[in-house]
Amino acid sequence: MALVPYEEGGGWAARQLHSPSATFHFASRTIRLQQDWRRLGVAAVVWDAAVVLCAYLEMEGIDLRDRSVIELGAGTGLLGIVVTLLGKGFFVVSTKEPAGVRALYSTCRARVTITDRAAALEFLESNVQANLPPELRPRAVVKELTWGKDLDNFPPGAFDFVLGADIVYLEETFAELLQTLEHLCSERTVILLSCRIRYERDLQFLKMLRQRFSLSEVHYDSRKDVHIYKAQRGSRKDDF
Repeated sequence: MALVPYEEGGGWAARQLHSPSATFHFASRTIRLQQDWRRLGVAAVVWDAAVVLCAYLEMEGIDLRDRSVIELGAGTGLLGIVVTLLGKGFFVVSTKEPAGVRALYSTCRARVTITDRAAALEFLESNVQANLPPELRPRAVVKELTWGKDLDNFPPGAFDFVLGADIVYLEETFAELLQTLEHLCSERTVILLSCRIRYERDLQFLKMLRQRFSLSEVHYDSRKDVHIYKAQRGSRKDDF
């Protein structure tokens, strides 16, 4: 799926893709990601679509606390890391303990599953572990998922959000991606796909998606030419 060579322009953009690392600032933290284009191709570099979706989730203040979230085709892990940080909840103080003991309790935190194909998992896991504080690491699980295969390893309809950044570009994967989305989604699930529309075939996937889900564009970053689409089963158009 993601582990294929890909050329995206040249100049500064090419240098960024081939850089051994990339740094971002989200959720009041600096995130430093390793990149490895030579070994893993597009799965090991940060694409604009991931950055735009991270910024959208943060700017819109979408409440991810106590939500079950899965990311498809995670690559370097930026989006999954940011979702875990944004869904970290907060701490409350209890004065109801015996003998006046004051105790800290963590409120409900997001449960995040970060997926990609087997060849990318070790690289993905290293980025996730390096950029999450120890108390949040148990809330983010890195797991293998090849679209359309072994879907029984994931409970059907168990996720509140299904996220994907720049995962729509190989036509031969479209049917399997759609099958995977149908398996993961219930009536309440919100799909957010961040895409740069590069080819006519990308629009074909959106057409396929619209046949099974209610689809709308919720954001467009004109500077980076990235669209964010929201999809839900049937005609549901719930707010976040």
